[in-house]
Amino acid sequence: MSNLVVVGFPKVEEAEEVRRELVSIQQEHLISLEDAVVVEHDAEGGVHLRQAINLTTAGAVSGGFWGSLVGLLFLNPLVGAAVGAGVGAASGALTDLGINDNFLKEVGESLPRGSAALCLLVRESTPDRVVERLRRHAPHARLLRTSLSHTDEDRLRGLLETASKQAEALRLT
Repeated sequence: MSNLVVVGFPKVEEAEEVRRELVSIQQEHLISLEDAVVVEHDAEGGVHLRQAINLTTAGAVSGGFWGSLVGLLFLNPLVGAAVGAGVGAASGALTDLGINDNFLKEVGESLPRGSAALCLLVRESTPDRVVERLRRHAPHARLLRTSLSHTDEDRLRGLLETASKQAEALRLT
């Protein structure tokens, strides 16, 4: 079972930096993510979702490949590629994997203007080691929402607060 974790940041750049760091941490097998979306509430009041994977593009590439393959069988690979890319892009645009976009927009609307949140769908992790690695990237992070148990949520809050204090102490020295 996956857990949803939403962490707030005062700036979108901090959320993006943490997402980039999580990708490298994932390569070390300290965390396994199903989805990682940065939600921005801009200064004008608009909400923007910055998905980790562009499903429309992925669908177009996949559809183009399969369309070309089918087109080769019928001696018309260019038409097959074009049709396959179109169908793949359409199916990718209609597919919503990971965290529900409506939920993400609700999160964005609840954020103060100019701030952001990193929404994670975590399959499994080693929270203490992950937070330790993120300490310098997320000194102002705060836990907004989660589907963790109360015990795990309190533990994660404690880790984030400790990391925030340690990062602040390092910055002052």
